[in-house]
Amino acid sequence: MPKKLRLGVLGGSGDSLIGILHRVASQINDNYEIVAAVFTPDFERNKAFASEIDMPLDRVYSDFDTFVVKEMGLPENERVQVCAILTPNYLHYPMALKLLENGFHVICEKPMTTTLQEAKELQTAHKNAGTVFALTHTYTGYPMVRQMREMIKAGVLGKIHKVDAVYYQGWINTIIHDKDKRASVWRLDPEKAGVSSCMGDIGVHAFNMLEYTTGLKVKSILSDFNYLYNDNPMDIDGTVLVRMGDHVKGVIRASQVATGEENGLAISIYGEKGAFKWQQEDPNFLYLLSDTEPTKIYKPGHAYNSALSLDGTKLPAGHPEGIFDAMANIYKGAAKAIRNQEYNDGEFPTMLDGVRGMDFIEATVASHKGGNVWVDLENQ
Repeated sequence: MPKKLRLGVLGGSGDSLIGILHRVASQINDNYEIVAAVFTPDFERNKAFASEIDMPLDRVYSDFDTFVVKEMGLPENERVQVCAILTPNYLHYPMALKLLENGFHVICEKPMTTTLQEAKELQTAHKNAGTVFALTHTYTGYPMVRQMREMIKAGVLGKIHKVDAVYYQGWINTIIHDKDKRASVWRLDPEKAGVSSCMGDIGVHAFNMLEYTTGLKVKSILSDFNYLYNDNPMDIDGTVLVRMGDHVKGVIRASQVATGEENGLAISIYGEKGAFKWQQEDPNFLYLLSDTEPTKIYKPGHAYNSALSLDGTKLPAGHPEGIFDAMANIYKGAAKAIRNQEYNDGEFPTMLDGVRGMDFIEATVASHKGGNVWVDLENQ
């Protein structure tokens, strides 16, 4: 087996959900070893956290620029090969750009940037670099989502005509309703989060899931946002009509004020022959609906599943797997690409998904501000 890839981590310290998700996911398939990091801009906290997770302090750096300079000064067989960017949104672009310009592979949290223009500039830098770029739309890593993608590609549903994606979250609800808290959280600060909160943070996941599973592209959208409080400049709830073709239409619903909800991402795809339904909070069940037969339930680990689904399944049938495993599948696919091994193009979201995500986010904002009008996406 090839040696582990040398991984650098930027952000994700302390009790960060994203931090522990990435660190654990990177270890699951034995493909990576964390060798360098800047977990937080506070150097003392940075070192303290590194000590907590038993990481040597000689490659825990004070800031990102020092990270790049010091790592580039090491022999090629010692320096970091791939970097994971887990920071707030506004740091994704400058960090990813500098990493690509210095020849690093990149695994980046979404949204990829804070503007479509930045995304396009990053796309150019990526083409020039020739390295691997993986965007962590985590939910594409679930085996049953991958099974849905492969079955749709094989024509199981026939012609697609209706899509429906919903992402209702409740954890940030109490923060939004507290004036002081909503004024201090970075997700509601356009300088740090970008032009959108709800659509930029969770609606873009639903958008990505529609394109990932169907293989179709969203061509135009019409959105209606709810801002709730006059002192809040960011959308925290919204509905988006989507057109993926002349006779392929649907809706994306997303909310950060869905009181009592947890992580309610769900997707339904309807075709002429049947329909698929899947929900993130119960991820091991993929439902195939039909007008002529009883509903079928697909589960991970069975021989009837596709090669892509089975490659992302680590345990025998009947043993539940979850979000750590889904993220690990993205890391696994990126490792294959970095090693120039054969891989399925559905194993990890790419730079193009990041560009399309930013196109979607900006289009939803433009549609709402324009008076709830149809806006075309660029459709790269």
